[in-house]
Amino acid sequence: MAADNNYSLGPVPDTARKGVASLTMVMLGLTFFSASMWTGGSLGTGLSFNDFFLAVLIGNLILGIYTSFLGYIGASTGLSTHLLARFSFGTKGSWLPSALLGGTQVGWFGVGVAMFAIPVHKATGIDTNTLIIVSGLLMTATVYFGIKALMVLSAIAVPAIAVLGSYSVSMAVESVGGLEQLQLIEPETPMDFSVALAMVVGSFVSAGTLTADFVRFGKKPAGAVLVTMVAFFIGNSLMFIFGAAGAAATGQADISDVMIAQGLLIPAIIVLGLNIWTTNENALYASGLGFSNITGRSSTIMSIINGIIGTIFALWLYNNFVGWLTFLSTAIPPIGGVIIADFLINRKRYKDFANAQFKTVNWAGIIAVAVGVAAGKFIPGVVPLNAVLGGALCYAALNPLFNKHALKTQTA
Repeated sequence: MAADNNYSLGPVPDTARKGVASLTMVMLGLTFFSASMWTGGSLGTGLSFNDFFLAVLIGNLILGIYTSFLGYIGASTGLSTHLLARFSFGTKGSWLPSALLGGTQVGWFGVGVAMFAIPVHKATGIDTNTLIIVSGLLMTATVYFGIKALMVLSAIAVPAIAVLGSYSVSMAVESVGGLEQLQLIEPETPMDFSVALAMVVGSFVSAGTLTADFVRFGKKPAGAVLVTMVAFFIGNSLMFIFGAAGAAATGQADISDVMIAQGLLIPAIIVLGLNIWTTNENALYASGLGFSNITGRSSTIMSIINGIIGTIFALWLYNNFVGWLTFLSTAIPPIGGVIIADFLINRKRYKDFANAQFKTVNWAGIIAVAVGVAAGKFIPGVVPLNAVLGGALCYAALNPLFNKHALKTQTA
């Protein structure tokens, strides 16, 4: 790959844009992730039937709206999240969101590798560390081929996981005596609804903030919005339902344990392997773009390095999964809020990226992220939503004060 087919340091040209069908597969490959089923299992054992569906639908609607804004911006400009961040954070200031977002994607990659290796170890007895190394390196190898590999892998994995998940749900419902009996199951250790809502949004708010990295290849912004809503509102909701149904029937939150109880481990290994592979491919692809923005090096090389790092720390990340979700729900959303706010307020600046002028560091963006994190932590309500709104509103207020002269010059 001699040319930069990832367009890591500039906008995607019209000749490289893709149709809605291709991008839908890529985005569903991202959201069809067994970690969402794992989280769905946790919610299924902690919430009543009605509260579960309410938390999933509200949480994924919030995710869908949030990511649709970012998808629209990405397709309108052709720019990755990290290049968009230069407008609101400055050239070197954008290194902060790139490091946070890229770093979390390396973490998600590690979690995914472990979530594949552990059930395979249970089924075969093969050493877990050996499985992590082999699967991690294989998943890293395909990132070399960029967006094309994402499309091919997603086209295989998305239908497969949909079939397996549907079958697992039907078995779970049948095992407890039907849907009516499933509705009657009450959680032994109830979960607070606000915590559940934060887990739904937090489960994909990191990858969701990177939506522009994928749908910037879209031919039309409206198509990018449609693709994003399908992936996050419908696709992610299905993953939660798949995980929760099995958990309610077996009492297990981990999807691999549910499938062991259902006798589905061997086919699950094959399908979940493909499923995790697609999401991990997305994670490495996005992380490479982030660290390319920081280093100026090829995003492909950075993705490969990130894959090796994620593989090394896979087990630690897996064992601290819930803590990771909690971190994501507060630290990542304000970045997206700032990017959205700047685009809505200063849209004319985005029309000519090649000639755009950026500050070295825009402190309005940096401070807004800190305020967004504080809003998520201290204001009652849905943590990620408070963080997004806190970051966006703070940026909208501070940016004109910090950059009054520069904004007058650029919009004149």
